[in-house]
Amino acid sequence: MSDGPKSFFLGEALHAYLIEHGTPPDGVLRELAEATSSKMGGLAGMQIAPEQGAFMTLLGRLVGARQAIEVGTFTGYSALCLARGLPEDGKLICCDISEEFTNVGRPYWEKAGVADRIDLRIGPAADTLRALPEERVFDLAFIDADKPSYAVYLEELLKRIRPNGVILVDNVLWGGSVVDDERQDENTTAIRAFNDLALEDPRVEGVMLPISDGLTLLRVL
Repeated sequence: MSDGPKSFFLGEALHAYLIEHGTPPDGVLRELAEATSSKMGGLAGMQIAPEQGAFMTLLGRLVGARQAIEVGTFTGYSALCLARGLPEDGKLICCDISEEFTNVGRPYWEKAGVADRIDLRIGPAADTLRALPEERVFDLAFIDADKPSYAVYLEELLKRIRPNGVILVDNVLWGGSVVDDERQDENTTAIRAFNDLALEDPRVEGVMLPISDGLTLLRVL
């Protein structure tokens, strides 16, 4: 697992306590996290936190998700968690641009017995989403990719998520930079703009949770 908590507002001891008092990552998830750390080096911080993965699996089961979409797969930890929240005949479409990154996760999807639920599509995520029929048949979506395109991904997903379906959006607190006026880089300004956009969109209602680096839940109306 990662050396420290991804949640910037949690200390080591409190983060450990939090993990211990929820459903812990099993052996396959731990192996995937270790492989990510070993092969990705400094990029391993892009992987979601274990408590977030557990939350996403639980949420998928709670909403009865059968069809899901993930925008930004990286090495596949989040995909494994989402796929585990689906029934055996459920399907998860994963959108990513890197075969190098996603190949890290493939063996662990197989080991966990969920590979047949995952449809990985390599290419620009916006193009992958636009190629899908504009039918509101998906139950759950997760956005965790390039921050300047968050608004584009949300717009495309809203055409395809059923009423009462849920869209999860990662990194919405961006390490606390969203409230730091001195931070005006592209990613920070994009996250701020997206957060304002989601708040004002009449097609959803949402809540921002302090899970990991900030996770927004949007219920589609």
